[in-house]
Amino acid sequence: MITRRPAQARGHKNHGWLNANHTFSFGSYYDPQHMQFRALRVMNEDFVSPGKGFGTHPHDNMEIVTYVLEGALEHRDSMGNGEVLRPGEFQRMSAGTGITHSEFNPSKDEPVHLYQIWLLPEKDGITPSYEQKRFPDEGRHNELRLVASRDQAEGSLLIHTDARVYLATIDQGQSVTRPVAAGRYAWLQVLRGSVTLNGQPLETSDGAAIANETSLTIEATTDAEVMLFDLA
Repeated sequence: MITRRPAQARGHKNHGWLNANHTFSFGSYYDPQHMQFRALRVMNEDFVSPGKGFGTHPHDNMEIVTYVLEGALEHRDSMGNGEVLRPGEFQRMSAGTGITHSEFNPSKDEPVHLYQIWLLPEKDGITPSYEQKRFPDEGRHNELRLVASRDQAEGSLLIHTDARVYLATIDQGQSVTRPVAAGRYAWLQVLRGSVTLNGQPLETSDGAAIANETSLTIEATTDAEVMLFDLA
């Protein structure tokens, strides 16, 4: 079963400096029908104005994955990390027992377009940690590249939850296929372009909750970029 979450049905908040879209309930956006999907708790697509950002704020007991599509995002945290995240790079932060951090668009004239994703950890109270890594285009061109996992397989980032996160850029007319193990679930997020998922059309910024499927075929109807989550 594939249940589409249309982009236009998401929660939307325009704060002036921040244009935010919420797949699941977040902040002042509350929808009891869309609280989370399995361990996937937050799927925010954000556009941050030049020179603006999120001031220092706390997190705990959450796995936070950030991916920039366009622009750059400067990160600083209470663990001493200070990095700039650019397109093609993934950032993973395990908040665990508690951290504070800030995120800022360092550009004077270019907005930053990003996804921030939260996954519920398997257990609370882990030691906070941080990773950032680039995944080159050639490793995910017309194939699903593992970018985050519980066991760091294939050089992926570590996440402390039973999930595997894949990224692919797919040329128009090409497709990628992935089996779904018995008892597993999946979520597909279309980052750019248009695809079909087992024949069902999905557009830019659409998501899809997947249950009771044994195999997924993602075909690009335009050049596309997608993120796929394999979930317990």
